[in-house]
Amino acid sequence: MAPVSWMLVISALALTTEGINGFSVRREPAFVMHSGRVTSTNGRSSSAVHQPRQHIRPSTTRLRMSTAVAEAPQAEAPETEETETYAFQAEVSRVMDIIVNSLYTDKDVFLRELVSNAADACDKRKLLMMKEGVYNGEGGVKIKADKEQKVLVVEDAGIGMNKTELVNNLGTIAQSGTAKFLQQVAEGSVESSLIGQFGVGFYSSFLVADKVEVVSKRFGDKQHRWCSVPGGTFTVGPDNSEEIEGSGTRIILHLKEDCDEYLEDYKIKELLRKYSEFIQFPISVWSEKVDYERVPDPDAPSKPGETPKMKTVTKRYFEWERVNTQPPIWRRNPADLVDDDYNEFYKSTFKAYDDPLGYIHFKVEGQVEFSSVLFIPGSIPWELTRNMFDDDSRGIRLYVKRVFINDKFQEAIPRWLTFIRGVVDSEDLPLNVGREILQKSKMLTIINKRITNKAIDMIRKIRDKGGDQWNKFWENFGKYLKVGVVEDRDNQEIIASLLQFWSSSSGTERIDLDGYIERMKPNQTAIYYIAAESRKAAEESPALEKLRKLKYEVLYLTEPLDEFCMQSLGINKFRGKEVIDVTKEDLKLAEPEAETPDQIEKRKTKRIEMEGMCTWLQDFFGSKKVQRAVVSDRLTESPAVLVQGEFGMSPTMQRYIRQQAAAQGLSENEMYGMSMNQAVLEINPDHPIIEQLNDMVKKDKNAKANKEVATLIYDVACLQGGYNVEDPGSFAKRITSMMAREASAYMTTASSPPAPAAAPEPSASASAQPPSPASPPSLPEQSQPISPDAPPS
Repeated sequence: MAPVSWMLVISALALTTEGINGFSVRREPAFVMHSGRVTSTNGRSSSAVHQPRQHIRPSTTRLRMSTAVAEAPQAEAPETEETETYAFQAEVSRVMDIIVNSLYTDKDVFLRELVSNAADACDKRKLLMMKEGVYNGEGGVKIKADKEQKVLVVEDAGIGMNKTELVNNLGTIAQSGTAKFLQQVAEGSVESSLIGQFGVGFYSSFLVADKVEVVSKRFGDKQHRWCSVPGGTFTVGPDNSEEIEGSGTRIILHLKEDCDEYLEDYKIKELLRKYSEFIQFPISVWSEKVDYERVPDPDAPSKPGETPKMKTVTKRYFEWERVNTQPPIWRRNPADLVDDDYNEFYKSTFKAYDDPLGYIHFKVEGQVEFSSVLFIPGSIPWELTRNMFDDDSRGIRLYVKRVFINDKFQEAIPRWLTFIRGVVDSEDLPLNVGREILQKSKMLTIINKRITNKAIDMIRKIRDKGGDQWNKFWENFGKYLKVGVVEDRDNQEIIASLLQFWSSSSGTERIDLDGYIERMKPNQTAIYYIAAESRKAAEESPALEKLRKLKYEVLYLTEPLDEFCMQSLGINKFRGKEVIDVTKEDLKLAEPEAETPDQIEKRKTKRIEMEGMCTWLQDFFGSKKVQRAVVSDRLTESPAVLVQGEFGMSPTMQRYIRQQAAAQGLSENEMYGMSMNQAVLEINPDHPIIEQLNDMVKKDKNAKANKEVATLIYDVACLQGGYNVEDPGSFAKRITSMMAREASAYMTTASSPPAPAAAPEPSASASAQPPSPASPPSLPEQSQPISPDAPPS
């Protein structure tokens, strides 16, 4: 066999389908070379061409291997016992070259792998002992470091391995696993987090160690030592170091030069709490402790009869410290738990300072089985205060058989539930589950769906309680629900039912959409809303005048997310009701009740009379400011209002898009794909100012006064509608000029001579004449040239 780099070869170690500690004993016999003929160790000949392992002539060299932290040193084996040397399989070199040098980016996982294997070995021992009826709760994992010799020892009281199992499990790779692994490497679909799928978890030891020794013992068998040696070989022989009681395995890692951090007990405990905190067997670390003791001070002798002077001395000692003291709460019966149990678990696991607003504990059985506990935080997690969808701030911790795998699985929970914290523990997922594996199965879809449904149930429960708890939830996480309406079409209506809004009838309490529908008027067929900068701005919008008259309730949307949310609902409806923006053109409302034929005819006549002025207004402002000018059916008090066409945006949304475009260095057209402004100027044909402007336009379309009045009407409509006036300075001058003319007219009237004596009483025929209409505000007779402003912003 061609020589290979011993570091890459020996790193394979446990490349069986299940790994170390007696997980899956390879059943094929060992083969021995005799003059070029392959013979099995049981004496039967074999014509196999492939040599899974070459048995080299037993070495007569006696090995002295120190366990470093074992209580008793390695004793020399008797002359009659031999240590045999074996060669690794040829595939090991290729596999390890890929895995050790290319695949792993995080060395920390070696401890997770070793502890997980150790826990599985303890579990196998437990099952065997329970079957025999002798299990007494024994089992566990101990980890000890020796800084002087740079050795880390991981020892378990598991099932252990005999000599044959050491040779088979740690020296070969199951062929099916190897082939699958190499195939996926070639396809570029292997991730470091799923290597355990191929039974190669133990190899991670060589991420931190350049030499590995394994001492193991099965019940009723001798203790043996497996050792990696340079040259692509390993040795297996008898071991006379500190005896393992009963059965178990001791793994001795001789750490590399750059891996000293793994000798620190704080680092070891940090990794154990991250990955193995909920392993069912005790995990203990040999930890340094510091104690302080008061003793007599020899340098300050006391006089006879006096109390001796004392000093404080530091006492350092080592002891076993159990790391995984917290039981996995999700594995316990909810009937045996109280709120305090869940609150303490939440604060401890997710490093929170306050109790959660709510929690839900459940177990799913069927296609995928898993247990879970989900929490709604009491306040916004700090990591989400800067970015509400931070990918590194997902709060679902995924466990497999109590071993922590990952908390970055974006597919495990929809984006709109990023704020949820919780754990999911599955028995069905592979130990080293990877995203690639999940995406190719139905497991992820099922987990995602179940978690989403349970999270919605939890939110509903808080909503039903109401009060401060629900208000606190809404203030902190309401925006996530709005995103859910936009992104989660499967649950859109359910999520929408949880939304809260101020409205024209809500008073001091927000309302939900179901409550809105319950209060709808008999002739009302849709849900109406308006987007504005504030509740007050929404209340004062001219677009609501007709709806107020009809006593229709209108929802107030004061955040950009609200508009995205309602537009999404508008496409799909809510409870069968259309969702309509009252600031859109062609708003269809119920006609006034008891309108006479004369009133209907008068409205039609007025509309015809205003057609000429509408055309003049559209020509004057141009398409950059308004798409068109039309007679309004929604105004009852204001002279004009700006509304948007079908694809236009509210002023609130326009400002949001501009901010986003500026942040990304884009124009609004590049950001939105079209002009955001599709404003339509609606005029009130019954307003005195509009009537007088109509008369002025009929007399002289080119009069400067017409343009000034039209511009003022437009600017006021902009302000009332929530748009920005393009040129505030010019707007202020026009207002000031009008105020000056009004003041001048008032002074002229005040200084005029007294009125003549009262005229005689009019005759009966004269008194029958209708009174003259009130005069509209005086309009300018002349003004400086006016150029139209830019479109509302």
